[in-house]
Amino acid sequence: MGVAAVGTLMVVSLLVKEVTVVIDGERRPIRAFGGTVQEVLADAGVSVGYGDLLSPAARAQVDDGTTIEVRRARPIKLTLDGRTSTHLVTATNVGDALAELDITPAAAGKLSAPPAHKVPLEGMELTVYTRRKVYVVAGTTRVSWRTTARTVRGALKQKRIALRRGYLVNPPLSSFPKDGTVITVTPPRTVQIQPEIMELDWESLAECESQGDPEAYNPDGPYYGLYQFSLPMWQAVGGMDTPTTWPEEEQTYRAQLLYQQVGGRWQGQWPHCGDRLFTMNAR
Repeated sequence: MGVAAVGTLMVVSLLVKEVTVVIDGERRPIRAFGGTVQEVLADAGVSVGYGDLLSPAARAQVDDGTTIEVRRARPIKLTLDGRTSTHLVTATNVGDALAELDITPAAAGKLSAPPAHKVPLEGMELTVYTRRKVYVVAGTTRVSWRTTARTVRGALKQKRIALRRGYLVNPPLSSFPKDGTVITVTPPRTVQIQPEIMELDWESLAECESQGDPEAYNPDGPYYGLYQFSLPMWQAVGGMDTPTTWPEEEQTYRAQLLYQQVGGRWQGQWPHCGDRLFTMNAR
């Protein structure tokens, strides 16, 4: 072999670099002539698309022993607590994808695919229901817990809170229980209150009877709640448990129902404060 040929081989050998290309975690050793990351990848037939992560940068110089990492972007159609959006991630599994989307493992309570599930290059759909704290007020029941339920109905089933025929639930059973939701369950309201009765000054009556305290208790009767019901009178208008175990709205409905049933003769139930019902009309 001539001196010129040997010299050429030496120059070529000096130009060739041993480079490692890591594509989505898969290592691939190559021999490259290019001087930059972009040139080396082009020689190796590796393309970099929109959203892909490349390290070092495309124009960075490549030395012998350089490691080039390519993480390919893949679309995820994410439905988070019922809301759908599309994202690009470079994670190769669901767990890492959630981290990229800033969804912590503790918050991601229910997943349509396990954390170790691979995210294919063509993308995937992922449904996540987070753990949310909800509160239930149902008569004497006062509970709170974290749930991944899709609906209020599902959340109530988790705690085995029975719903009798005609019971009112707020928010509606089919609605989504977001974090901090207070679910109230009240007894059936089978009687419609006349509009003119609803327009009376019930707030003033409650202020006079109990200083507006829905948990007020007077042992002399005993009398309970905003409108100081006795238990027999409360039960006579369909009330369950005691008035103080129900929210203000329920206590007011039962007071209006009582007024309606006695034909407006309030003197028997509220002899000292009943006239407050008409304060708005007197203004």
